[in-house]
Amino acid sequence: MSNKKTDRTKDIRTAAIISSVGNAVLAFLKITAGLLSGSGALVADGIDSSGDVLISVITLMVAKIITLPADRNHPWGHRRAETVATAFLAFALFFMGAQLIFNSAAGFFSGEAQAVPTALAFVVTIISIAGKTLLAFSQYILGKRAGSKMIKANAKNMASDVFVSFGVLAGLIISALTGTSYADTVFATLIGVWIIKTAIGIFLEANLELMDGNSNHEPYRIIVEAVNGVEGALTPHRARIRNIAGFWDITFDIDVDPARTVADAHAIVSAVESGIKARLSNVYDIMIHVEPRGDDAVETFGLSEDAMRDGPGK
Repeated sequence: MSNKKTDRTKDIRTAAIISSVGNAVLAFLKITAGLLSGSGALVADGIDSSGDVLISVITLMVAKIITLPADRNHPWGHRRAETVATAFLAFALFFMGAQLIFNSAAGFFSGEAQAVPTALAFVVTIISIAGKTLLAFSQYILGKRAGSKMIKANAKNMASDVFVSFGVLAGLIISALTGTSYADTVFATLIGVWIIKTAIGIFLEANLELMDGNSNHEPYRIIVEAVNGVEGALTPHRARIRNIAGFWDITFDIDVDPARTVADAHAIVSAVESGIKARLSNVYDIMIHVEPRGDDAVETFGLSEDAMRDGPGK
């Protein structure tokens, strides 16, 4: 487990460094070229990349926090810091997109004539498309390997940026063909809308984890398989699974023949735990409560065996 945690932290830190350096270069190029060439959409795209630099800096900070050991105030450790940071980044992206829409709309309705963007904007936009594609690919690989929602969210954000840059390119082409800057302004506004959409998606995913929700049904089915694979383990129920920054925290009950000894029940529970860990990676903790078979107490929370088979929410 410790080696996995160390490798995961290293991958998160590497992804953050790659992202911060790459986006800083692209942000500087796009904002500078946008101002020099008169492209509001390219400036907006550059501001978006500046936001990605902020994301990377916060990621570096979080990579250090999540390695802190558990303490009296944080008995589950500090891994939730990654999820909290992801939610914060979603808010930052949302307000950044809103500001872009406001600025673009203000420029559009001001009635002031604006120059058609120059060829410099085309060159830098093409560089941006290539650079963002490489960055998105690197974030996806490292995020998947680390099992980090934060890095995966960043990869998704950068993949969206590729399409944003294509939109900027389309606006530049239309502006050049029509001899006006209106298309460039419209695409700058659309970029803001796209950023807001991405921010909402990232926030909803982070919020699900903060609320101890889980959209992945496979771990529940794995519990049923593991219990059914151990002789003496019966009727898994009252199951609750939450994800803590890429690691699974699992709690559920099983029934055991009341004639069994405590030692037998302990051996059964250990076998079930081993079965789950053999089928599911990145398990943080498993807590199994043993009940005597025939106890018909009414359960008020958690999932029953049937619900685990079908998947929560079905």
